[in-house]
Formats: sequence, structure tokens, C-alpha cells
Amino acid sequence: MEPKKKTYKIGILGAGGWGTALSITLNNNHHLIKLWTYEDYVAEEINKQHTNSIFLKGVSIPKNVSATTKLDDLKDSDLFVIAIPTQHIRSVLRSKSFPKIKDRVVLSVAKGIEKDTLMRVSEVITKTIKLPNEQFVILTGPSHAEEVARKQPTAVVAASENIANAKEIQSIFMTPYFRIYTSDDVIGCEVGGSLKNVIAIAAGIIDGLKLGDNTKAALITRGLAEITRLGVAIGANAITFSGLSGLGDLFVTCNSKLSRNRFVGEQIGRGKSVNEIQKSMEMIAEGIYTTESAYFLAKKHNVEVPIIEQMYNILFKAKKPSKAIEDLMTRQSKREWWW
Repeated sequence: MEPKKKTYKIGILGAGGWGTALSITLNNNHHLIKLWTYEDYVAEEINKQHTNSIFLKGVSIPKNVSATTKLDDLKDSDLFVIAIPTQHIRSVLRSKSFPKIKDRVVLSVAKGIEKDTLMRVSEVITKTIKLPNEQFVILTGPSHAEEVARKQPTAVVAASENIANAKEIQSIFMTPYFRIYTSDDVIGCEVGGSLKNVIAIAAGIIDGLKLGDNTKAALITRGLAEITRLGVAIGANAITFSGLSGLGDLFVTCNSKLSRNRFVGEQIGRGKSVNEIQKSMEMIAEGIYTTESAYFLAKKHNVEVPIIEQMYNILFKAKKPSKAIEDLMTRQSKREWWW
């Protein structure tokens, strides 16, 4: 018989789809959950109706998952989970009411690169609240919130410079339907989870233009090469990109109807502008911001990323997708290489 697991008090910052889905999973593991949200109406719906109809439709939330709009309510948490969109993390952490972390672990489930600073989420968090790198863990991989909330088998990876903390997260989150692997490659896991959203928008454009399987296979394969090259240039282990946070996350995001980033690309392929697409969406598609950050990060490190460059031109320079594809296909011929 396995020993009884410790019950943790867990504060989740962000009641979007992923934060809400994780609150359900953690509650199923008998942990005590407080879910922070910026929106009063989201907290009220979770507490009174036990649903989150905007961010996670059709899913019941356990009655003992409580929501709050007060950051201070999370101060007694044993573990903090950051499930806020990347571009808003810094402002929340700088709030005067944000709890003091001390020696507690901070887990990020956000995927993205901060605009202007070009910082990964780990860098934003550790520098903003002066958190030792060893106390930071990232949880990432192919994991649609809708499927995890419905207990569909899912595998992800927890990464930390302190492998003991990654193993602790593994123990806290692991269920018969939510399998956690561990890694010490934080950079690789962050880069894979972030840049796959850029390639997913491109995959959506392929769908919107009604191009074929050959085209998407080429995109995913060469997109993974670009993600790997850029990741290795900033310190990642190349083999990480063959795993859940690389190929796994890239595959699911490029192909799934649940992917917001793929949806954005599909609408672009059908002729809509980025502005009108964003106005029609309740939730943020991180890949739009990440495209800009990845483009400038690649320039900073002198890494060749032709797909990411064309995506930047489409999203921020109004380049026609058909012209971007033509320019990619007619580049100078070369050998296949990865990093």
C-alpha cells in the first residue's frame, strides 16, 4: 500500500481555463484549493454556481474549490501556481497585496515570452519577486484544459533546476489520468511551450487556406527545427524538444480544434484581420505576442528562424499568407539541419 500523500494548501493565480482545470485535478487529489481571479463575476459564478462558463464551459467545479479576488487570501498557501497570461504576470506579482513567498515553491503553467524584455516566464517571476531559481518549477506539455477537466488521459512534464521540487510537483499533481514526467531543463521546456504557439498560428493559416497534410507536416517539422535552434542558442538541451514540451505540445496545438492559436491562424487564412479576430475572442491567444518576442529574440541571438520571421510579417506587417508561403518555399536550397 502506498503511503498517504500530504495534503497541500494550493493558491492558483488565474481562473482561466487552465487554472480552473488544474483546480479540479488538485481537488481530486484531496488538496485544498483557493483560486484567484481578477474578475468579480468569475469568482461569484465559481463560488455560487460551481461553473466557469466563460473560460471552461460545460464543466462542474467541486464545491470545495473556492474563488477569490483578493491576493491576500492566498498568503497561507504551501504552493503557488501561476496560471496568468504571460503579459500580465509581472503586474500581478508587483501588486502590494501579493503574498510573500519566502521558501515556498512557485509553479508556472503559463506559456509565453514577455514583450519588450524578451524574458521567459521563469525570468519574469524569479527577478520580480526575487525568487531563487531552485524554487521555480514549470509544468508544461500537450494539455488542453477542456480534456484534463474531463479526465481524459494526458501526460505533461514538470521541470526545475532543483529536481526534488520537480518530483514534488509530480507527486502533488499525478493522477490515473494526469501523468507527470520530470526534467531539469527549464529553458527547453519554456521555449518549447512558448514557441509552439507561433507555429500553431501558422498551422491554422494552412487550415484556413485549405492546404493539405503535406504542407502541415512540413510546417510542424521545420517549425520544430526552428524552436530547437533558438532554444539551444539560449541554453536548452536539444533532446528536450523531442519530448512532451516540444514535439508533443507542438503536435497537439497545431492540429486541435481546441487550440486558440490554431483558430487565430485559421481565421487569418480565411481573410480576417488580427484585430477583428482578437476582438471576437474571450480568451487570449498567447502566440500573437510570442511571435513578436520570438522574432526579436532570434535576432538578438543571431538564429535563423524563417517561419517565425514570416509569421511576424503576417501578424505585424500585414503580409499576405500566400506570399509568405511562397517566400518560404522558394528560399535557397540547403541540407536539413536542426541546431
